[in-house]
Amino acid sequence: MHYDQFRREYTAGGLSREMLNTDPISQFEHWLEQAVKAGLEDPTAMVLATVDDQGSPWQRIVLLKGLSAGGFVFYTNYSSAKAAHIARHGQVSLLFPWNELDRQVIIAGSAEKMSVAESATYFATRPRESQIAAWASRQSRPVSKRALLLQEIKAMQDKFGQGKIPLPDFWGGYRVVPRRIEFWQGGEHRLHDRFEYTLEDSGDWAIQQLQP
Repeated sequence: MHYDQFRREYTAGGLSREMLNTDPISQFEHWLEQAVKAGLEDPTAMVLATVDDQGSPWQRIVLLKGLSAGGFVFYTNYSSAKAAHIARHGQVSLLFPWNELDRQVIIAGSAEKMSVAESATYFATRPRESQIAAWASRQSRPVSKRALLLQEIKAMQDKFGQGKIPLPDFWGGYRVVPRRIEFWQGGEHRLHDRFEYTLEDSGDWAIQQLQP
């Protein structure tokens, strides 16, 4: 297979400074709304990049579950690999790959744990099966066969019966507070439009255009 033959032109539309909101969160919400209206399969899917103890970057897809206090919210097991990375190196990156719209949003910031109350409020909205799975899975730890995980699922179902399932003490949310956000719009002949917001000490956002 000749991978170098896979190419296309990006013609979905341009991006100019005049089209941007002065607040990057508002601009992001506008683009996300457009991604939802365009019928993208997973518009809230984002790539989360962390750094392990050896300095190696790791990436995985998580789902955006809200914009809270100016930060991008996702939830996970606090014993997972990503949580261990964040505990040691709180600087992370997010990427929204809206390929169908020839768009990307790249975010650099710090991840901080959300309050137990915030996590419990969200956990209560999850499907019951997902709540059970959160209790049963020791995320990122080895398992010799899937049957053992299914046994743990059954044990949790028996434990909670039809009653309310509480928030696990090892599960909750993170808020990624941004310091840089880049909006990328694909352009013809690889002349992409890129605008980067940078948070200044004053709390204001500076905007600059980047070369493609």
